[in-house]
Amino acid sequence: MHIEGIKENRVTVSLRQGIADVRLNRPDKRNALDDALFQSLAAAGEALKMLPGLRAVVLSGAGESFCAGLDFGSFKGMSQRDGQPSTIGTMVSEDAITHLAQQVCWVWQEMPVPVIAALQGHALGGGMQIALGADIRIAHPDTQLSVRETFWGLIPDMTGTLMLSHLVRPDVARELVYTARMLAAAEGHALGLVTHLSEDPLAAAQTLAREIASRSPDAVRAAKRLLTRTLRAEAAKQFAAERDEIHQLIGSDNQNEAVTAYFEKRAPVFKDV
Repeated sequence: MHIEGIKENRVTVSLRQGIADVRLNRPDKRNALDDALFQSLAAAGEALKMLPGLRAVVLSGAGESFCAGLDFGSFKGMSQRDGQPSTIGTMVSEDAITHLAQQVCWVWQEMPVPVIAALQGHALGGGMQIALGADIRIAHPDTQLSVRETFWGLIPDMTGTLMLSHLVRPDVARELVYTARMLAAAEGHALGLVTHLSEDPLAAAQTLAREIASRSPDAVRAAKRLLTRTLRAEAAKQFAAERDEIHQLIGSDNQNEAVTAYFEKRAPVFKDV
């Protein structure tokens, strides 16, 4: 299926019997997010939103990982506070509530049909937030999950603060964000981050998508509209707050120290605030 806006084959999209298979396609980099992948994923989502006959979407990553988060190369531009190192912070449109990095997660909630994410290997940082944007998550038990942003001196700014707060208890959400710790999907399932565990998450997601596709499309779409009403009511203000907070953090002394210490293989030394 050809979609305008997909760059360098970063995302593949196929359609069969009303089910769209959307696959992040940068397996040699564990599907790490660069500009081209951000733009391609948003383009795929926007095109599918308007596709007649769509019944369900399966979202996955090619290769060994779903998505390992932001490409390390993107960190190099973060100290350019006044520069434009990438397009990921660009608003999608004048009347949009998201910038590009948020939209690659939020577009799955805007999708009029259910979206099932199949997770394996790693779903870290931005990759975890993309997974949180799906309606349902099926993961291999050993998949490594992390809301990783504070490790890099950042905050989850790709809709993650909203989605996480609706999936797990408030104290759990706070602990995951504050610590940036890694956890296996088996623990994530116990906490409510993961819907189902499977030794073959992609096959399980496809089977579930076929079951959903067998139901009345009118009823399924109506159900999704109702189930996303609360999220939509909160979204605009929360996403704006994410953008305000991340703007203050990117390129700050402590954020630079978090990244520099990692690459220099030493413990970070932060300034008190």
